[in-house]
Amino acid sequence: MARVELAPLRPWHDFFPGSERFAKPDLRDLAKWNNRVVSNLLYYQTNYLAVAVVVFLVVGFMNPLGMFTGAAVVVSVFLGSVWVGDNKAVVKSFKKENPTLFVCLVMLASYLLMSLFGGVMVLLMGIKLPLLLIFAHASLRLRNMKNKLENKMESAGLKKTPMGILLEALGQQEESLSKIQEFLENKLKE
Repeated sequence: MARVELAPLRPWHDFFPGSERFAKPDLRDLAKWNNRVVSNLLYYQTNYLAVAVVVFLVVGFMNPLGMFTGAAVVVSVFLGSVWVGDNKAVVKSFKKENPTLFVCLVMLASYLLMSLFGGVMVLLMGIKLPLLLIFAHASLRLRNMKNKLENKMESAGLKKTPMGILLEALGQQEESLSKIQEFLENKLKE
């Protein structure tokens, strides 16, 4: 098993190049769009973490108590959902069959609990805004060969990163192992 390592911070010109490296995803092919998002999440994870921290800090300085309350609720719901997903067979099979719906249900449960404790709008700005920015970038940013190769190594288990562990816990995999093996074999032939 590979040890967990943080992906390198990608240079600005790679993370946010000109408009030629961005394109609208094909909404009719959800599997391809999902692969693009997962691939970009894995490749640019350190850049996304930096963006999230900056936005989180800006909003957190404006309302620290609301941010702390909201963050505590979201972390609790996420950890609870991961534990239940791993320890309850019904939930585990539901998560495997409907990964996107599972993530949406976790987010809905977080929202409902936050509305009970307050801090909904603060957390929406501090956590959901960076998530929205990250999702928009991951959806629109086209992948390059280096991006694809790094992600194949992560998926094959040769390398483990925090984002890879998080996506695995949420039931989001980029591609099956057979496709990864096929890709690597084709690259070796070239």
